[in-house]
Amino acid sequence: MSKPLEGVRVIDMSHVIAGPLTSLYLAQLGAEVIKIEPPAGEVMRASRGPGEAQGDTPAGFAALNAGKRSFVADIRRPEGAAQVRALARTADVFIENFRPGVVAKYGLDHAAIEAVKPDIVYCSISGYGQSGEWARRGAYDHVVQALTGMMMMSGDSEEAPPLKVGFPVIDVAAGMLGALSIVAALHRRAREGKGQHIDASMVQASLMLMYPHASSFLTQRVEPRRVGNRGYTGSPTADTYRCADGWLATAANTPAQFRKLCAVLGLEALCEDGEALDLEAFNAPGGGFVVARRLAYLQQCFRDAFATRSAADMEARLNAVGVPAARVRRLGEFLDEVQAGGAIDLPLASFAQGAATVRTPGLGFRYREDGASGGIGAPGLGQHTEALMAQLSEEARAD
Repeated sequence: MSKPLEGVRVIDMSHVIAGPLTSLYLAQLGAEVIKIEPPAGEVMRASRGPGEAQGDTPAGFAALNAGKRSFVADIRRPEGAAQVRALARTADVFIENFRPGVVAKYGLDHAAIEAVKPDIVYCSISGYGQSGEWARRGAYDHVVQALTGMMMMSGDSEEAPPLKVGFPVIDVAAGMLGALSIVAALHRRAREGKGQHIDASMVQASLMLMYPHASSFLTQRVEPRRVGNRGYTGSPTADTYRCADGWLATAANTPAQFRKLCAVLGLEALCEDGEALDLEAFNAPGGGFVVARRLAYLQQCFRDAFATRSAADMEARLNAVGVPAARVRRLGEFLDEVQAGGAIDLPLASFAQGAATVRTPGLGFRYREDGASGGIGAPGLGQHTEALMAQLSEEARAD
């Protein structure tokens, strides 16, 4: 089956996670992605997991670069930069994630690429954006988490030390936003014939991940409170509880859900307790989220009720009556469970990487009328350099 971005050529001069994830989306949606690498290869080629065999395409690199072509060019040398510009002349999209000002030294900034390809969609991904006093600072995920307030939103209390999200969430979000912005710019170009320079940054991605809280502060100057494992709504039973055999997260946010939860736990009297709950809000037509008057008291009631019960049993019983709940699992436990049964139909993707198979979660969505992601793995370092150079020479002769 055809894919939506077939016929689109992308020059990807990015590295590590955010930029390569952007171009991974484009590659898996059908674009031809040419990955520009230095002679020693992109840094992730050297990042192997414990016990992983030697080779220039470890699983982490392959998962981010499957389906791309590799072209080696030393952009620090005039001939290397000229090769990249020659490729850009044939492209629709150009991606880079160097610090602002770096690629300009080699004649590969937006102005230089636009000069050889006026309608190029050029995406610059950086830590802090393309302008401003901090633009040239280096950035890594946990540093941006610290800067933007994300670390201070995690944790159980205002006195607790800062706590980062346990994976590179901002890198991944920046990659997703980069892909979204490129696809939108390509649509505009098809309609109006105009290119675009996209300024995507990790700071912007971080704020989008915290969108409701950032909007509240910008509008009303409300600083978010650290709520630990409690849910966003603030309902007293949007929380996580220790059970006899593990932990359980519940989201009884509305009065109807709260009543059902209380019925399962034998705590129906709380629904009539005007000292513990705002009963006017609780019984209002249409309702909203449950509002506690004595939060600590309610929390203790539910902690005591869950403490002697099975998390697995509670997950099943609560979901059966319409109360969202989930036993707390590790990532591997969750993935093994859903693959062994039919609870969730995950659109996983697998890539053939030599004699091995690299398995990934896919792209996060599935098209009904489209070929699935997966298939060809990541290229070897410089695997397509010779073929692409021959193609450029042929096109030059034709001109």
